[in-house]
Amino acid sequence: MTTNETSGREHWDAIVIGSGLGGLCTAAYLCAAGKRTLVVESHYVAGGNSQVFRREQHGRAWEFDVGIHYIGECGRDGSIAAVLHGLGLAERVVFRPLDPDRYSILHFPDLEFRIPCSWDLYKKRLIETFPDEAEGLSAVLDVMRRVSDAGRRLGHGELTIGDLAEQAPIFLQWGLRPVTELFAQHHLSKRSSAVLLGEQGCYAVRPSRTPVVMAAGLSDHFLRGAFYPEGGGQVIAGRLIEAIRAYGGEVRTNTPVQRVRIENGRVAGVVVGKASQRAQEIDAPVVVSNADLKRTFLELVGAEHFASQTIERVRSLRMSLPLFCVYAGIDIDLAAQGFTNSNHFVFEDYDIEAAYDELEAGKLSSKAMTYITTASLKDPVSRHIAPPGCTNLQIMTLAPLDYAVWNVERGPTEGGRYHRDPEYRRRKEEMCDRLIAAAESVIPDLRRHLVWKEAATPVSQERFTRSTGGTSYGIEMSADQAGPFRVGPRTEIPGLFLCGASTPSGPGIAGVMRSGVDAAGQVLETNLLRPILAGEVFGDRNALPPLHDDWDAWKVSH
Repeated sequence: MTTNETSGREHWDAIVIGSGLGGLCTAAYLCAAGKRTLVVESHYVAGGNSQVFRREQHGRAWEFDVGIHYIGECGRDGSIAAVLHGLGLAERVVFRPLDPDRYSILHFPDLEFRIPCSWDLYKKRLIETFPDEAEGLSAVLDVMRRVSDAGRRLGHGELTIGDLAEQAPIFLQWGLRPVTELFAQHHLSKRSSAVLLGEQGCYAVRPSRTPVVMAAGLSDHFLRGAFYPEGGGQVIAGRLIEAIRAYGGEVRTNTPVQRVRIENGRVAGVVVGKASQRAQEIDAPVVVSNADLKRTFLELVGAEHFASQTIERVRSLRMSLPLFCVYAGIDIDLAAQGFTNSNHFVFEDYDIEAAYDELEAGKLSSKAMTYITTASLKDPVSRHIAPPGCTNLQIMTLAPLDYAVWNVERGPTEGGRYHRDPEYRRRKEEMCDRLIAAAESVIPDLRRHLVWKEAATPVSQERFTRSTGGTSYGIEMSADQAGPFRVGPRTEIPGLFLCGASTPSGPGIAGVMRSGVDAAGQVLETNLLRPILAGEVFGDRNALPPLHDDWDAWKVSH
């Protein structure tokens, strides 16, 4: 940063709006390349959907993840591991593997299916479970595996679009077609289809709009290894913030952006400040928005600065469905009762499409999956996640985008107040009880052991992240909104770039971290991903602070 002695104005080489992992990765790589970069975040803690929050009751301390529950791409050849290594952070983030024999367990009324970290074992179990569909399942899995391999190579720059016709024609044939068409062509039943899509809550797209590349990519993402960061989700953000500060940048929380300044047709900086404070102009020739895509175009920048067809396109984009989350603490150690560090997905029946029919009609659906994750089993060594002898767990499901479901007329970003409304509280408690009941099919007598319980609706998510509709996944990653149909990282306004879940790299931790690399590469006018995947380290590792045992990611992120 430099300050004009006459005007007192700050000047940075780049400003990043929003401190989600996409924004933090962008800033870290820009700083490592010598660009003095400022990250501005409206919340009091950085990290976006990767952040955690803490609670204490009667001397018992809990720490709950907002968005990181399990991730892939953390092994030696994984993109997350490579992105961290490229900043000198490889040894500073430890990933603990989930149970490789059953990293996720799917529970249906008459079936339990264990998903392993292996394509071959996955196929074997599917055929053992559905022997009458062996031929169709083999064909579908072959397509999915080949599409995911081509998508991975395309994403890593090993293939170009022009190479696909000769080297990966299967990707051109199936990649952006709905996965339900693939299932139908090979006559899969509703039961086997539901098992194949058992983890679709990780991207929240109805099956008939899910492109094969999305379904296949998610499967491949975890079948090559599922992990959880030791110390909780905040650790990745905390280490990225360390790198930003060590390499000459700054992260400021409690600093909302009022608007992006556009002067003479290009970016000039931002205006920051809370409504109750005096606004401050900060200069920069580059602004990267990790904020909600629609709010970036329509509010922070303004429709008047874009071509009319751009605004029409942005307005037409559908958001992914949001989540309803229950954060719970129980006074028993599930590990002592034989539970592993697996995820659990509970379904009332096999009709996933019907669940989306209800959700998109503005109704809470009992047919939607109930997801149960136990952070203290995934990380038994963290001193913050749960008290000794207790278990930290979260239960969640998909919810409609409609405010009316929660008796809310206006969202919090528009000044709406909802938290103390009795009907809002009643509906929230009712949904909380429904999820706890569903979770008791996996953890008997759960309710009797509850010592902490709170819930968050999509309205809560919007309040803290300013995401349209309270979604965690940005623009819906559907067949008509995937790949080339998405927006960014470069925009038509010189100096304005985008990163995050709504850009071409898509949602999920690996997706948003990749978006940060892509955005930084666009700013620097170079392909950053190739040297990162080749093992190159940017920045000076010696500038990073020494490692110490009492390091606290949550405190670093303030």
